[in-house]
Amino acid sequence: MSKGTVVLAYSGGLDTSCILVWLKEQGYDVIAFLANIGQDEDFEAARKKAESLGAKKVFIEDLRSEFVEDFIWPSVQANAVYEDRYLLGTAVARPCIARQQVEIARKEGANFVSHGATGKGNDQIRFELTCYALYPEVKIIAPWRIPEFYNRFRGRTDLMEYAQKHGIPVPVTPKAPWSMDANLMHISYESGILENPKSRAPADLYLMTKNPEDSPNTPDDLEIEFKNGVPVKVINEQEGMSKDSPLDIFSYLNDIGGKHGVGRIDIVENRFIGMKSRGIYETPGGTILLKAHLDIETFTMDKEVRRIKQGLGIKFSELIYNGFWYSPECEFVQHCINKSQENVEGKVQLSVFKGQVYILGRESSKSLYNEELVSMDVQGDYDPCDASGFIRINAVRLREHHRLQGFSSTKQ
Repeated sequence: MSKGTVVLAYSGGLDTSCILVWLKEQGYDVIAFLANIGQDEDFEAARKKAESLGAKKVFIEDLRSEFVEDFIWPSVQANAVYEDRYLLGTAVARPCIARQQVEIARKEGANFVSHGATGKGNDQIRFELTCYALYPEVKIIAPWRIPEFYNRFRGRTDLMEYAQKHGIPVPVTPKAPWSMDANLMHISYESGILENPKSRAPADLYLMTKNPEDSPNTPDDLEIEFKNGVPVKVINEQEGMSKDSPLDIFSYLNDIGGKHGVGRIDIVENRFIGMKSRGIYETPGGTILLKAHLDIETFTMDKEVRRIKQGLGIKFSELIYNGFWYSPECEFVQHCINKSQENVEGKVQLSVFKGQVYILGRESSKSLYNEELVSMDVQGDYDPCDASGFIRINAVRLREHHRLQGFSSTKQ
């Protein structure tokens, strides 16, 4: 008798293929769910594999457009960067995948969901917090946290033996000595030989970006148009190219950034679970948009509003990283960020070249830049004499601070 139906977030790889068969062994009916979020994958081959392993149903969902519009664009508006460097490509994809997984579970009357995330990482938290938020009564099966599972499968060798025993096709080419996660926004690399933080990344590791040394000797000059803080058009006049749908814009910026080696980082970060990990990331399109959005935002946003919004962006990044996309606090922060973006519109001209993004100029009908006011050649309605009092008022506390220091030093 079946224990119930479980919707498994299935990648088609060795781990989730073994999990699919193991769940069936435990007495569950398994629905396999594959999310297309822009990774290089043979989805039909994965479908056939899941069916051959006994999946009751297989869902392959193209989530690329909603991934860009519902998850990447809010991250662009926020200038979301975790710990000053990481653009959150994996973290921002997880709530997108889990949202669809829950929708399938509800539609199919499944009481269980499952995933292949490890018990040491962030993804288990991101998947499960989303599932609990959107399907409160759901039960989660996390095999890599079940002693019966992880004691049986202590490494890749055990998984390979299990796969061969149960007729699970195994990769014919040797596995790269690191783990990789790919989507439309980025590719991440960690574990294996990368666990030694001193080990340099092999030259053949990067799949999304060229080595800047090998990139073209001619830059690509682009114009990116923003409205409400999100890109609505990108133009490359050299190529006579124009893109205006969210998915096309982001995909094109990935192509240009990848071609010029933009968006590579090698970092040690703090996982939510309390340990540090080393990760290598390449985020070409996201890096271009971060630079462009920062520029148009500063051009069009009040100084003090932007200062508050910077803090909100940091908070938003931490919430995404830690898996709290569907929390009340994240909803509140997003609402505030959306409000801040109402006048963030205009065009940014930039050059992409040899691993870098160079801002060339910008224009906006919502600009707070007043050329006459700031000019060194025109007096305008600004009275320089006012600066004397302004400076003296700001000097009051500095004088008092150093007066006290002087008083203290004479006493000693």
